[in-house]
Amino acid sequence: MRDPGSFRDPSGYIYSSGDRVFRAVNDEAYRNFLLLKSSGAYDDLIEKGWIIAAETLSADAAANEPHDRPGDWHLLEHPRLPFVSYPYEWPFALLKRAALLHLDIHLRALDFDLTLSDASAYNIQFVGVRPVFIDIPSFVPYRNGDYWTGQRQFVEQFVNPLLLRALFGISHNAWYRGALDGIPTSEIVALIGWPKRWLAPDVLTNITLPDLLQRRARRRSDSPSREAKPLPKAALQMVLRRLRRWVAGLAPKDVGPTEWQQYEDANTSYADDEENRKQDFIGRFSLEHAPLRAWDVGCNTGRYSQSMLQNQTRSVVGLDADLNALESAVTRATDADLSFLPLFCDAANPSPGQGWAETERSGLTSRRDADAVIALAIVHHLAIGRNVPLPSVVEWLVALAPRGVIEFVPKSDLMIQRMLRLRHDIFDRYDSGQFEQALSQNARIVQRLELTPGGRTLYEFERLAS
Repeated sequence: MRDPGSFRDPSGYIYSSGDRVFRAVNDEAYRNFLLLKSSGAYDDLIEKGWIIAAETLSADAAANEPHDRPGDWHLLEHPRLPFVSYPYEWPFALLKRAALLHLDIHLRALDFDLTLSDASAYNIQFVGVRPVFIDIPSFVPYRNGDYWTGQRQFVEQFVNPLLLRALFGISHNAWYRGALDGIPTSEIVALIGWPKRWLAPDVLTNITLPDLLQRRARRRSDSPSREAKPLPKAALQMVLRRLRRWVAGLAPKDVGPTEWQQYEDANTSYADDEENRKQDFIGRFSLEHAPLRAWDVGCNTGRYSQSMLQNQTRSVVGLDADLNALESAVTRATDADLSFLPLFCDAANPSPGQGWAETERSGLTSRRDADAVIALAIVHHLAIGRNVPLPSVVEWLVALAPRGVIEFVPKSDLMIQRMLRLRHDIFDRYDSGQFEQALSQNARIVQRLELTPGGRTLYEFERLAS
């Protein structure tokens, strides 16, 4: 099956056959790939873990693979990634890691007289919280004097989204999702105050001055263009290194704690023994089923994702809308070396299919391939916090995986009472009986555990065959 997201590149495209992933490339791209390997750059970058592996299929093996490649194109095979995510789903820490990897790869490629033909953020994926570069045909021969053709793209797809959070405390996720090719520099300039930020050296070099020059060029579109002077390699390397130092120093602006950032430590909804029972329940569930892939909906800082990964689960994708909690989740995954990918997701408004023909970037649910899902302390946020009917919440969660654990929080819980403090209680159909009825219509209830008598309850389910 051809990947609808790879149609823009005239040199090749991605397609899958069963569990295998292939890239069809034309003659020029294949020659560049052979140069990448013969130069030593491929082995160097593979050893560092910076790029995805790619192996040429023999003519006989390629002849046996179904594809629609015209003429004498060549086939490469890549290992399948655990999960495909997009820049608008990455928390700040992951977008920053992706940006730094891109710059590091470009700098290293120049050491082998290679360069990168573009600077798309979509050329990066994650294995856990480790970024990996996937667009092997982006490596092309470097010609002395070449400019960085991807500089504007890098700024708009990496730097500008990071600046939103670093300078203004604004999340990049929704803005980026609405502007798939990145956040235009002109829009960032409109937010930057004059003169302190406007004239800051890195901002001036990468943001405000290029925007000013571009505006002037548009106004003088009828004037003859001047031929650009060659840029020595040392100058290009200096540009990349200075940009790397700037990006490495960016951090989210402190705008105070988010609502659920300290939920894990400050939460008074559980006594210590109840928390231990919850951890044990999740651990036993994971041990029994040993999922290859699991989703943690409402992962917060990843405590229960970690419990699963310590009990035979191979990898976990965590979903949460709290930006600071996600930063803590990235730190947890890094410190404990977990195969855990925390992503930004508003469960009431997950990433849709979008881009060209609404298929270029796949929607979240179309990427689901989890063996298990856990959804702890999330049902009430959707059913009461977002007014989603309880049966719809249950149906959506059960559809994510064939088995899992869902926590139901009754209306008497202090957390829900807090949510209802400034609004009318219109949720007369929100109770454990209605929840169990909705769950039984979609799944078999394997077991249940009351963490407190008449209070929070965990339900293990097994989805009914369709």
